[in-house]
Amino acid sequence: MEKMIEISGLKKSFGSLEVLSDIDLILEKGDNLAILGRSGIGKSVLTKCIVGLIEPDEGTIFVLGQEIGKMEYDDLNELRTRIGYLFQGGALYDSMSVKENLIFPMRKKKKLISKGELQDRVEEVLENVGLSEAIDKMPSELSGGMRKRIALARTLIKRPEIIFYDEPTTGLDPVTSGEISDLIVSVSEKYDTSSIIVTHDMKCARITASYLKLLEDGIFYAEGTYDEMASNEDLKVSSFFH
Repeated sequence: MEKMIEISGLKKSFGSLEVLSDIDLILEKGDNLAILGRSGIGKSVLTKCIVGLIEPDEGTIFVLGQEIGKMEYDDLNELRTRIGYLFQGGALYDSMSVKENLIFPMRKKKKLISKGELQDRVEEVLENVGLSEAIDKMPSELSGGMRKRIALARTLIKRPEIIFYDEPTTGLDPVTSGEISDLIVSVSEKYDTSSIIVTHDMKCARITASYLKLLEDGIFYAEGTYDEMASNEDLKVSSFFH
């Protein structure tokens, strides 16, 4: 299988605080990896290292075949256009309509596309998140679940190969959380994406993830499928499932 992300021996400290002590990770094409862990344990630091926003102290990180630590600034920014992000709060621009929010990230693409193709992409991604009718609405007119869907559509319009989901169901009711989780699976299949999903929502992890990793004490303390992790009797693992 093609390796989308490969991390070996990753370490990162801030002063005397060791956040990541020995991280190895492989994300293969088509996989959805859920990363579990307590708040403040280092999940965000890990994802920022992967995309080159934080420089690790040791270790290597390859993303889409390129070593992050050896890339020039412009090349790194170009690589980031092949990666999508769904932020916890959606991060929509309140002063822009849904259509304007979707078009905005395309301005940073080096390869320009025609207005007609851009309109087709807008309509396609809205249809795929089930919100074609929201194209002219403002973010203030959308529910929390709708905002998440539009944020995902904005990520998809760039046609990324990897998507990072940061707590995609936080703040949503159980029914809407389930819908967003199902949508993540649907997106992975339709767009052939590989994903890293940072979540505390075990229902979301069960629905979306090919496998799970638990970040604890600076390492991946445990890993496996949802059923394997759920049956693990180690208290540090089982506390997430009960």
